[in-house]
Amino acid sequence: MGADSPNGADGWDVRTLAPTERYKLLTGLVVPRPIAWVSTISAQGVVNAAPFSFFNAVGDAPPMVMVSIDGAPGGGLKDTSRNAVESGEFVVNLVDEGLAEAMNATSAPFGPEVSEPEVVGLALAPSQVVEPPRLADAPASFECRLHTVVPFDDRRILFGEVVWIWTRPGLIDPATKRVDLDAYHPVGRLFGSYYTRISDRFSMRRPE
Repeated sequence: MGADSPNGADGWDVRTLAPTERYKLLTGLVVPRPIAWVSTISAQGVVNAAPFSFFNAVGDAPPMVMVSIDGAPGGGLKDTSRNAVESGEFVVNLVDEGLAEAMNATSAPFGPEVSEPEVVGLALAPSQVVEPPRLADAPASFECRLHTVVPFDDRRILFGEVVWIWTRPGLIDPATKRVDLDAYHPVGRLFGSYYTRISDRFSMRRPE
C-alpha cells in the first residue's frame, strides 16, 4: 500500500510489487480484454495456435494490431513469438462463444513439435497473403505481416500490419462495412479463469 489518499482510495506502489502482484492488478482491472488467437507456422512446418489477451487494434493507417507475449516458463520465447519473428508473419483469429472451449484448450503447454489445431481438432483454411493458415471457424481473422518487435526482458510485443481480413458470412454489411452485433458474439478475457460475453450492451451518442 502507498500513501493515504484524501478521498480514501487504496494506493499501490507498483515499483515495490512482485511480478505476480502487478499481473493480478493489471489483468484484474483492465477488463474486458479482447483475445488474439494467433496462428503461426514454424520453420519445420508445424502450425501453432495460442491465445493471448494482451492484445488490441492500435491504428488504422496503416491498419495495425499489437500482441504482447510473455516468455516461455522455462526461459526463451514461446512458440508464437519465435515463429512470428522468424517468419515475419502471423494470423490473429478472433474468438466467439462457440469457440471459447477450443481456444482455452490450445492454451495448454504443448511443445513446439505439437500442432494445437491438430490436437484440438480445429479446421484450418489457407490465408490469402501470408503463409500461416487461419482458423476456419473463427468469426474473423487478420492476416498480419510483422512490422515491429519490441523486447521487454523475456516478453515480446509484436506489432503486425493487417494485410487481409476474413470474416464469417453475414457478419459484415458489404455496403457499410459495419459489424452486425446480433451475429457477432465475441468473448473477452477478465482474469484467472473468468471470461465475459457482450450480450449486455448500450449506446451513447458522441456530443456535437
